[in-house]
Amino acid sequence: MKENTMKMLNVSDRVRYQTMTTEELRKNFFLSLFAPGNLELVYTDVDRAIIGSAVPTGKPLLLTAATELRAEYFLERRELGVINIGAPGKVTVDGKAYELGARDGLYIGRGSRSVSFESASAADPAAFYLLSYPAHMTYPTTSAKKADAEAVKLGDQFSCNRRTIYKYIHPRGIRSCQLVMGFTEIEDGSAWNTMPTHTHDRRSEIYLYFGLKPEVRIIHLMGSPQETRHLVLSDREIAISPSWSIHSGVGTGAYTFCWGMGGENQAFEDMDPVGMSELR
Repeated sequence: MKENTMKMLNVSDRVRYQTMTTEELRKNFFLSLFAPGNLELVYTDVDRAIIGSAVPTGKPLLLTAATELRAEYFLERRELGVINIGAPGKVTVDGKAYELGARDGLYIGRGSRSVSFESASAADPAAFYLLSYPAHMTYPTTSAKKADAEAVKLGDQFSCNRRTIYKYIHPRGIRSCQLVMGFTEIEDGSAWNTMPTHTHDRRSEIYLYFGLKPEVRIIHLMGSPQETRHLVLSDREIAISPSWSIHSGVGTGAYTFCWGMGGENQAFEDMDPVGMSELR
């Protein structure tokens, strides 16, 4: 079995980021994955998250433990969340197949030894987004369908931030050790996500933006509330938010984003709000 290669990413702290150029910010807090035919993994020191993608265009792609994990298999001491942002596909876990359509998800528990990814059509492949954190408990592998998710509507038309949050992996839904994961759809005519914004010192958060037309861009706000920076992202690109960073964005057109968190707790409502007048 071919071992997956894994890039190591050490993210800058809140002091060094203050003097970074745009290119330096992108090297620290930005990822572009989803190469056709590949399974890509990035290990970051932010809560020891592993961020990845699998886009099968031929044979199934197998998830194996890279040398850096010092593990017999990938999920020996970890759990994994998967959301398919492409065409229909299949994830097979220890011999059991889970069919995932567009925006369907899957939680894979610690101790699962064999995981593979496959597209229903090589010409129109699935695109599996992967997010993994260390786990000290084992919860059952469980599929997630949009129709079964806890859906929360937020925002208003006046503030241009009407959106629906779909919660997949969380304490009232699919149980996990520390991973919390789902996605948010921005309604037509709205542009902002997570505004007013917040931080949460007890956990990091990672955003994957998807469903964007080629010409659409996201202005993703990051950094300390009193000294903000921004990243410009396009379709299927990722922003990493350490616990000290805000995470919010605005799009030039329609978009959806997947959010995932890991850290001290799983309370979705555990946020430290930042008032609009506090932002700089």
